[in-house]
Amino acid sequence: MRRRDFIKTIGAAATWPLAARAQQSEGVRRIVVLMGTANDADAQARAVALRQGLQVLGWTIGRNIKIDYSFADGDAERMRVYAKEAVASMPDLILAQTNAALQAIRDATRSQPIVFLQVSDPVGGGFVESLAHPGGNITGFTNFEPEVGGKWLQTLNEIAPAVERVAVVLHPETSAHAGFLRAAETASVPLGIKVTSLGVHNGNEIERAITQFALVPRGGLIVAPHPVTRGKLIIDLAAHHRVPAIYPFAFHARDGGLVSYGIDQVDQWRSAATYVDRILRGTKPADLPVQQPTKYELVINLRTAKALGLQLPDRLLALADEVIE
Repeated sequence: MRRRDFIKTIGAAATWPLAARAQQSEGVRRIVVLMGTANDADAQARAVALRQGLQVLGWTIGRNIKIDYSFADGDAERMRVYAKEAVASMPDLILAQTNAALQAIRDATRSQPIVFLQVSDPVGGGFVESLAHPGGNITGFTNFEPEVGGKWLQTLNEIAPAVERVAVVLHPETSAHAGFLRAAETASVPLGIKVTSLGVHNGNEIERAITQFALVPRGGLIVAPHPVTRGKLIIDLAAHHRVPAIYPFAFHARDGGLVSYGIDQVDQWRSAATYVDRILRGTKPADLPVQQPTKYELVINLRTAKALGLQLPDRLLALADEVIE
């Protein structure tokens, strides 16, 4: 079995393998974090934000709380293995990042407290009964509601008005992605754009699908949030085939993607500390409503736009939270 990649020394945080963890000190509470994504700079920023949020609430790493991190890097089998290990280690709380990681944890336990982050449409995914009254042992913080699919299409149309056909790059088994696709289809009617989907599970499928799609001109891409679609592969393919694309997170635009519209992930992890605190102090997840994002970021990469020969409207540039020149 491949060993998990751990964040190494984030501030004062020390981590240990779940299956062989040592006896923890008396009075120290322990949480496990299963990230569906890789152990990269963004993951470290999220972990730092969580630690900072906990610190404000009186929780200090090494003194009264211990945090173990594992990273599945989009690998479904790895998520299942890490989820089973997490549940077997009997932590006080489990944090799950992404729909796929939450599904793996939920499959492994229906009783241990779980807080999710960066999860889309948790009601449609069957994780909670409702946003106001989640029920059961799960609550958390959503990524996007299905309607954002229409917003992505409208933004892409404004940036690249010559686009006549748009493919939503999605993970077919993620229920929220069907909602994004439907919203994009609805928004496409008045715009006269044909919307299709590209279902993918790995890098090879992504490369084949986008390469085939790019054979017909005037195409564009909407990239749905998922560990599989997270890396630079889609950004590089879009640049190579000169296909305008919109992405769900700011790091995509900073890595060379044309435009992104999505939540501030780091801020969400800082906010999640409040739910960790309340559950560790005795509140049940069922009594904590699911929190929806209140802050969205529009990031435009002007260098990529120029490389694609796009003249961006001043209105959109003025609305952007960040313009990369």
